[in-house]
Amino acid sequence: MERRDFINRTIQASMAFSVLGFTACKNSVKEKQIVEELTKKPLLFFEISLAQWSLHRAIFNKKMDHLDFAAKSRSFGCEGLEYVNTFFKDKAKNVAFLKEMNLRADTEGQTNVLIMVDGEGGLAHADKSKRLQAIENHYKWVEAAHFLGCHAIRVNLAGGIDKKEAVKAAVDALEKLSDFAKGSNINVLVENHGGFSSNGHWMSEVFSQIKTDNCGTLPDFGNFCIEKDKDRNCIDAYDPYKGMMDLLPFAKAISAKSYDFDKNGNETTIDYLKVMKMVKDVHYKGFVGIEFEGKGMSEDKGIMLTKDLLIKVGNQLS
Repeated sequence: MERRDFINRTIQASMAFSVLGFTACKNSVKEKQIVEELTKKPLLFFEISLAQWSLHRAIFNKKMDHLDFAAKSRSFGCEGLEYVNTFFKDKAKNVAFLKEMNLRADTEGQTNVLIMVDGEGGLAHADKSKRLQAIENHYKWVEAAHFLGCHAIRVNLAGGIDKKEAVKAAVDALEKLSDFAKGSNINVLVENHGGFSSNGHWMSEVFSQIKTDNCGTLPDFGNFCIEKDKDRNCIDAYDPYKGMMDLLPFAKAISAKSYDFDKNGNETTIDYLKVMKMVKDVHYKGFVGIEFEGKGMSEDKGIMLTKDLLIKVGNQLS
């Protein structure tokens, strides 16, 4: 049994026996059953974090402040924080601000998991000078992630034109950035996030050539649209289940994307049980981040429905 599992089961048992102390002796048989149920209840093989993008409407509309993210995550019962650099874009080197983020996370009992980095340039850019600039642009986020105690930053492999050349460019950029990040004990992770990166076969080609052990993938359940038209409709998509199989062997983080739910609480476009079984089959045991992107309900409701679904399928697979 892993140390975390042992601790959790010990806590459950302690809580159960505390209940016994406050209950009448005549209920001892029922109390025994409660203790057995608590101590035998299967534990999830993963932990649940919250991707800050799930709350992007609230943050953009000034209904929620970035620094309140930790408290919000705790209110949902999540255990980890996945930040988005967009929400503190000018604060990467602001030590006082980063200290406050750490304080908020510690106060709420949250783990700082990673920073999703956008807007710093394409790491598979065909132009070498632009690619090198993009690599350098990420340095400050590696350092910020280290300061926050995160284990990784999430980057984008954008900018490629020719598939084969983009593979070479991506490998070169990821090796360089990962070498820099290694000194800070930070992983560099790539999400399937549009363009070639949403093509699972292409990503597999890239990562089969990566030699640094602190570089990997962050498979997202739903980001397998390779190309969209001017109205943002997907016109070229990769099979999501095949894509997950392609990316999971290199995974160091997981993003549980969700859009909408049926009356039974199941995601309407993604078979969570099927995907999470794939996740378990590669022996992944880290954080799974909730990333709700639906528009048909409040962000709070979407987050809770996603969490409930993860727990349901997690229990089925335990």
